Amino acid sequence: MMGKQTGNSAALLRYCAGIDVSKDSLQICLSTIDTNGKTTVKGTSKIANKVSSFDGLLTWVAKHCKEKQLPVRYLMESTGVYHEQIAWYLFQSDLSVSVVLPNKSKNYLKSLGHKSKNDKIDARGLAQMGLEQTPTLWKPLSKNIYSLRMLTRQHQRLQELKNQSENQKHAILHSQISDKFIIKQLDKLIKLYDQQVEQITQEMQNLLSKDSVLKNKIDQLCKIKGLGLLSVATLVAETNGFEGFENLRQLVSFAGYDVVENQSGLRSGKTRISKKGNSRIRRILFLPAFNAVRFGEPASQALFERVFVKTRIKMKGYVAVQKKLLTLCYALWKKDVNYDPLYHSQHVKELEYQDKK
Repeated sequence: MMGKQTGNSAALLRYCAGIDVSKDSLQICLSTIDTNGKTTVKGTSKIANKVSSFDGLLTWVAKHCKEKQLPVRYLMESTGVYHEQIAWYLFQSDLSVSVVLPNKSKNYLKSLGHKSKNDKIDARGLAQMGLEQTPTLWKPLSKNIYSLRMLTRQHQRLQELKNQSENQKHAILHSQISDKFIIKQLDKLIKLYDQQVEQITQEMQNLLSKDSVLKNKIDQLCKIKGLGLLSVATLVAETNGFEGFENLRQLVSFAGYDVVENQSGLRSGKTRISKKGNSRIRRILFLPAFNAVRFGEPASQALFERVFVKTRIKMKGYVAVQKKLLTLCYALWKKDVNYDPLYHSQHVKELEYQDKK
């Protein structure tokens, strides 16, 4: 539905509120677009990022939306956990809300030619992005996935603390003067961390037992050689069940496996992965890549051998396998099919073909 015509005979089409999210505040920019493609800022505001302030946000937006019949879209970046409260609030208020990946919005803002960066510029860019594009509507996933993410992240923190204690104990044992009291304390800490890790693993199993759909899909991915419950649960939790990724390229970029070239003229530098993405995904796939090659997962082993023959660098082969495991999980999850070691690569090839179309 179109709004009233402006002076240049162009009618307003829709509104979009771009929200730049930080831990303590929300920077909002409300803009509109007309039939000529011209975007106009209707107002900017800043509120606290807490539930008690969200009613004021809707009041402010309603005040600046003069054409009440026009649709309003709310657009924000996925910023850790800080965007979740406002996204849930807008969704539960039956409003149209979209959450885009940071890399996607960053590249769009670059295309606008902005040389400066601040909260107001980012909010205005998000509003314009929501008007000129059609981002997918956001919908919350099951609470079980959010619970799974908290469990996997706590598991990682405990594992890091255990490693620190073990390294500290190793250093004391090999120093000139050791202290039995400190070693005894460290042994108790390590034992405690082991117990808590076991409890978290059991809690993950209890959580999945209450959600048969989620459990069945995770069990399918666990059949891939090299992947276990913890690695698959982390992948699912950190990607929100692979929700919000329109293609493999976005997923690969989100995990930091996208390739960065360093070439200019006759000079050719090293090619590497960007590592600008979710480090938890790369970390959890480190050992599974070794195991996939070790235990003979067909596609992973063949890929490792090709990369190693070409580069003579084993680690590049293992990184390629990490990326392969990630895309394989994405393909099986999206198509909801069982893992078949002889034909599973076909699912990845189909998605890659769709990306190129």
